Amino acid sequence: NQPYLTIKEDGSVEQTIKKSQFICCIFRIKNEEQAQEILAKQRSLHKKATHICFAYMTGDQDQIQRESDNGEPQGTAGVPILEVLKANKIHDVLAIVIRYFGGIKLGTGGLVRAYTQAVKEGLAHCETGILRKGCELEVTTDYNDVGKLQYYFGQQGIVPVDSIYAENVKFILLIPMESEEKVRKNLTETTCGKVKIEKLKETYFVDKE
Repeated sequence: NQPYLTIKEDGSVEQTIKKSQFICCIFRIKNEEQAQEILAKQRSLHKKATHICFAYMTGDQDQIQRESDNGEPQGTAGVPILEVLKANKIHDVLAIVIRYFGGIKLGTGGLVRAYTQAVKEGLAHCETGILRKGCELEVTTDYNDVGKLQYYFGQQGIVPVDSIYAENVKFILLIPMESEEKVRKNLTETTCGKVKIEKLKETYFVDKE
């Protein structure tokens, strides 16, 4: 699976456009099922909202794309939301825009602009990153080599997910799949072969861009 851009942390932002309140919430999703669960939760949180419009893209080729105007004039909400996600090349993401009507009609052009602006603003408040396939390594060493390993991590920009200090020291590392061999080799060289490295699992993680 190729690395691709997604969002690191879910985010939300509120704005008022001509007395209507627009709340944009952005979520990272793994699949369509998760998107539907989040939507159900947002609908129950915002029972009094006039419209809850959304768009999401998921699947390894973005083959699953859904959008909804939720009662707004056709094409004024769902499609504009989806277009912003596409333009930003963001994948595995759900954008929901909740609207509380404030009494002033925006017209179709105004609605397209408002929903587009809401999602752009929402994305601007989210931290994005690259989703990579990685693996979790457990690195066990004795106290003598801790300094050497920490120096190596610092040089490589590796931040251990966990550090466990007992009779020996264990570092849990999350690294991109393609770096595994190099990291193993470097750790072994750094400690003159004394380090013990065990692969715990393969996983996906969001790395900074």
